[in-house]
Amino acid sequence: MIEEEILTIDEVAKYLRVSERTVYDWAQKGEIPSGKIGTVWRFKKSEVQKWVDEHISNAKLNPQNTLPQIETIVSPGRIIFMDYPSKRDSLLALAANIASAPQIKNRQEIAQEILKRDELMSTAIGRGIAIPHVRLSSITDLVVSVGISRVDINDFHALDDEPVRLLFMIAAAYNQHAYYLQTLSFFSSRFKNQALRDALLASKDAEDAYRILTGK
Repeated sequence: MIEEEILTIDEVAKYLRVSERTVYDWAQKGEIPSGKIGTVWRFKKSEVQKWVDEHISNAKLNPQNTLPQIETIVSPGRIIFMDYPSKRDSLLALAANIASAPQIKNRQEIAQEILKRDELMSTAIGRGIAIPHVRLSSITDLVVSVGISRVDINDFHALDDEPVRLLFMIAAAYNQHAYYLQTLSFFSSRFKNQALRDALLASKDAEDAYRILTGK
């Protein structure tokens, strides 16, 4: 039996030809397969190599100019209507919805990480919109859930101080960095349109909201 080769941060940095700080940041964010022994990060060489191969393949499949196709990342079942005036309750409700997607392999982890992410910095971007997002190794592919709140959510602390009414929760695999950023940008840009926001808020049910989202 061949013993698994274990690498340090320094060895991974040399192997990938990047800085030690870059490897440390990847490990902290869960972007590269790693684990801690005590307080020290360690990496299995075979998993690092697989991670590199997946990044290369993903770059070929999802070039930088590829725009997200909303039909592939949202479905009527991923759209919910909410009536929670608090950020925490709204995030938990939406996390429960997205966790039922087959792409999500750890339901508890996604709720914890979504809450942790919003505690560090609010994901409310203004105009009544919040885009909570997370990337995890337990997620197999990018998926989105949409929350339409029937009441104002005032404790998101958006820069424009507007209460949040629309939430677009994005969950992606750790190796989908480019696609993840494209999806964030897509929702941020598209819903600058007030008429579109108003139509979504006035939607009668998930099917109606889905038709508005997809333009069908």
